[in-house]
Amino acid sequence: MVERAAVVAAARAAGADAVRIAPALPLARTADALGAAFARGDLAAWPFDADYARRASDARSLLPGARSVVCIAVAYATPAARVGRGRGRVSNYAWSLDYHRRLRALLTTVAAEIDRLAGDVVTAVACDTAPLAERAFAERAGLGWIGKHTNLIAPGLGSFVFLGEVVTTLELAADAPLRKTCGSCRRCVDVCPTGALRGDYTIDANRCISDLTQRRGAIPRELRTAIGDWVWGCDLCQDVCPPTRRGRAGGAAFLPLDEQTRAPDLTALLRLRSGQFKRRYARTAIGWRGAAILRRNAAIALGNGLDRAHVPALATALASDPHPGVRGHAAWALGRIGSPRAFAQLGAARAGERDPWVRAEIDAALELRRPIEVFQAR
Repeated sequence: MVERAAVVAAARAAGADAVRIAPALPLARTADALGAAFARGDLAAWPFDADYARRASDARSLLPGARSVVCIAVAYATPAARVGRGRGRVSNYAWSLDYHRRLRALLTTVAAEIDRLAGDVVTAVACDTAPLAERAFAERAGLGWIGKHTNLIAPGLGSFVFLGEVVTTLELAADAPLRKTCGSCRRCVDVCPTGALRGDYTIDANRCISDLTQRRGAIPRELRTAIGDWVWGCDLCQDVCPPTRRGRAGGAAFLPLDEQTRAPDLTALLRLRSGQFKRRYARTAIGWRGAAILRRNAAIALGNGLDRAHVPALATALASDPHPGVRGHAAWALGRIGSPRAFAQLGAARAGERDPWVRAEIDAALELRRPIEVFQAR
């Protein structure tokens, strides 16, 4: 018989900062909550449906006969430095080598030890990519509680934690859930520039900056100014969270690879091409997306910087970037900066642009000139 203590010891030895165990019984309330979120359209940009909600809420979908879920947390918080002018912000989980690989290696080590102790293969590993409601299982295990920012808050660690699970057919002694909530605190809700957090422990991911900077396609015009200088992810709601501010920092493995990874130069990012993207970002958590996503985000950040010195770089992107999504957002950025040279570049590009969506973005940007002309006429 495999003892709980041996499993916890194996996880600690592999590098886990916190370990708790939950029964693998289906999470009916989580399935209902996910279904309600999908019905509201909270995750409309992603291919989730009722079947996903059912599978994610039942560990047996990952491993038939599952009885226990070993929930593991690894702290990754890294002290943030001030981002200089002309540079973008990146969520600190993406500053270092891709956490998926590191965490999967940890989980695989723990699973192998459980299998060895059991004398048979009795485990399956989940690391963000499998359909498993990891925050809900971690909450059931008492690893932490889900905050109003919808992230798990682990006592002593905060919410800057990577979560992973080892699902097993063994029946291990389970831990009790914590009896904690965020109470009346709503700092995360108040700091969110887009109003994505409702304050009732739910989120409209369509408005979440972290979600917006990772999705394909156009970012809604009404949300672009609120994105500020974020080019990948967003940490605002966690940065103000009291338990997270008091939480333990991650190890040296989570320090930024370099300054360009932590706070990229925006004009350099606007010129990023596929080969450069692969060399710089393939080993990071940004690597699953392409260069065009980062160029689009850089264009928005440059527009929000309102620095006329960046007009030439944006004009070049508008005129020659091969991706219409980048050209369209560069047009918006030029309109936001609103200098005479910016409007001149928009007018020049309008004549040669063939993509209907990009032309619409140029026209919308040029419309911003009218209030200026009316004001000057007065």
